[in-house]
Amino acid sequence: MDNYQSSNKLILVDYEPNGIATITINRPKSLNSLTKSMMIDLAKEFKKLDGNESVRVVILTGSGRAFSSGVDLTSAEDVFKGDVKNLDEDLVHQMELCRKPIIGAINGFAITAGFEIALACDILIASKSAQFIDTHARFGIFPSWGLSQKLSRVIGSNRAREVSLTARPVNAEMAEKWGLVNHVVDGDELLKKARDVAVAIVRNNEDLVLRYKSVINDGLRLDLGHALALEKSSQLL
Repeated sequence: MDNYQSSNKLILVDYEPNGIATITINRPKSLNSLTKSMMIDLAKEFKKLDGNESVRVVILTGSGRAFSSGVDLTSAEDVFKGDVKNLDEDLVHQMELCRKPIIGAINGFAITAGFEIALACDILIASKSAQFIDTHARFGIFPSWGLSQKLSRVIGSNRAREVSLTARPVNAEMAEKWGLVNHVVDGDELLKKARDVAVAIVRNNEDLVLRYKSVINDGLRLDLGHALALEKSSQLL
């Protein structure tokens, strides 16, 4: 396995010869809270992996007890200041542009921005200790990475309103019941399960996997009639 570490070793990237790349948010003492530089590094890594033809699937996880506890509140002013975003440095935007399937391996807390990053993944696998928490309403910060719209499309509007307006955690069992995550496993089986799913994807036709992901995700933005037309037109490519 080839390894890459960002200069501050807070973002780790491992490459496997079978086409699976694993990104690890590596700030466990702070529950993988994100500084602005970490988010920019992550955005750049997703852009790089999208253009790397040897990479077929990306796994995203966190080290220690959390996937990500969200924005580091000590650097929140730096993260949120200004209205204009450089989309090349916007993590969720780069995840959404990534053609490769992204598997989120959710260990422990996925809080607010961490929750939004999880929602930008294509497949979610959670450890039994996973908790999804939206604290936007608690701290008076409006979501900017799509949580207000994406969550309701996954678990339904009534459940999404409860999750976001109460800021109460959704545990792994409930997340699986509601369809938020695909699988729940013991913590020591989390990355193994993520790799099992990744290997199953790699075994399939590479071109069709990319096109299939694209038509599913693009179709979610459309009404059913236009989504079916999109499927028909994609067959001709």
